[in-house]
Amino acid sequence: MINKILCSGKSTLLETLKVINGNGKGIVFVVNNAKQVQGVLTDGDIRRLLLKGLSLKEKIIKYVNKNFVYALSDQSQEEIISKFNEKIKIIPVVDKTFKFIDYFELKHGIHLPLAQQDLSQKEFEYLTEAFLSTWISSTGKYIELFENKFSDYCECKYGVSTSNGTTALHLALMALGIGQGDEVIVPDLTFAATINAVFYVGATPVIVDVEADSWGIDPVEIERAITPRTKAIIPVHLYGQPCDMDAIMTIAKRNKLFVIEDCAEAHGAMYDRKKVGSFGDIGCFSFFANKIITTGEGGMCTTNSYELNDKMRVLRDHGMNKSKRYWHDVVGYNYRLTNLQAAIGVAQVERIDEILKKREEVEDIYRKTLLDIKFLEFQPNDLAKRKKITWLVCILINGYDRDDYVQILKQKGLDVRPMFYSLSEMPLYKKYSFSNKNSLNLSRRGICLPTHCKMMEIKKEWFSV
Repeated sequence: MINKILCSGKSTLLETLKVINGNGKGIVFVVNNAKQVQGVLTDGDIRRLLLKGLSLKEKIIKYVNKNFVYALSDQSQEEIISKFNEKIKIIPVVDKTFKFIDYFELKHGIHLPLAQQDLSQKEFEYLTEAFLSTWISSTGKYIELFENKFSDYCECKYGVSTSNGTTALHLALMALGIGQGDEVIVPDLTFAATINAVFYVGATPVIVDVEADSWGIDPVEIERAITPRTKAIIPVHLYGQPCDMDAIMTIAKRNKLFVIEDCAEAHGAMYDRKKVGSFGDIGCFSFFANKIITTGEGGMCTTNSYELNDKMRVLRDHGMNKSKRYWHDVVGYNYRLTNLQAAIGVAQVERIDEILKKREEVEDIYRKTLLDIKFLEFQPNDLAKRKKITWLVCILINGYDRDDYVQILKQKGLDVRPMFYSLSEMPLYKKYSFSNKNSLNLSRRGICLPTHCKMMEIKKEWFSV
């Protein structure tokens, strides 16, 4: 990490931004060939220079802050700490010739954010290329490249990028012709976007319970809730755990129902060695900042149907006729992703397996470290046919007040979150509930733990009470 925080004065603003992006510290120490510190430069300094009109090709040496705080290598820790304030959190440590030795970063207590993006590889390179191409809106080479790479990864023929995961769900429902008078079965334990998209098309949601072990929608409850008005099922692969897709697809086929998979939290998860998002008529993904891979905001619909792919593209692009510009055959929407976002997405999907592996390693560390804390129960990861991925590490609290425990952990600097509320528990959705026993039980005991690739350590005492 030490070399990743250093930058030559001969570097350009673009090269310096890449170094800052890679070290995650928001700063570089600028050195000469003898590794003597000449100044510092922060990401904020570079933003201000760019706003003044400087080129990314400009050399940084003229713009470094030479009036910076530093520590000498022979100073005591108390002397070094005294140099910090609210603005200064990290300083270089140098010898008497100003040669860089190390850096000192002041951290008060523990602070683990719930999520943190890993954008340390080609994300900035591709983003810069898209920016310099001037194709920064919804046209550009990275749009198609991202759609193709991600749909290939999901083992689907087509991918239709969208502005976010919620618009992906709405687009899927619209493309399948679901609307007024139709019923759509959704799980009780999910983020509200799942049910809200059903309202967007004027359909009626039917909320059913989840399985106690997998936390995913219960096929038995799906079957019980079907009526002559039922048109679709939206299984949610919750917290990276695949639903029982064999049973769901059997029910859907027997009752001639559409299946829209909500895969917002499950990129790369598998059921019976097949990727989620490839079972139903349409799979819907989110690339929000806290997801497995991100474009900041963004989404994708995956499908193996040429007709649905074509229909979703028209609806996504204002309902405009593809061969007759500015001629609109249907009422459509502006649900497009930008080339800038897609550029980040391409870099992310190119290393999605690496990201998933790192997140799995974080979960493994949690499981080993917290093994002896008996009131903690982890989300199952060994269910038959299901290959869970790690989005957020989730636990259930047994015999201890969940909300009290959340507050204890937050006071220790851990950004933990309660699990999603059951939809049926909220007055807005309560009247649409069909069944909810397991969902209520899980929701009231569940906690999501900080989970991201940059986590360096997890200590048992952080979670002890």
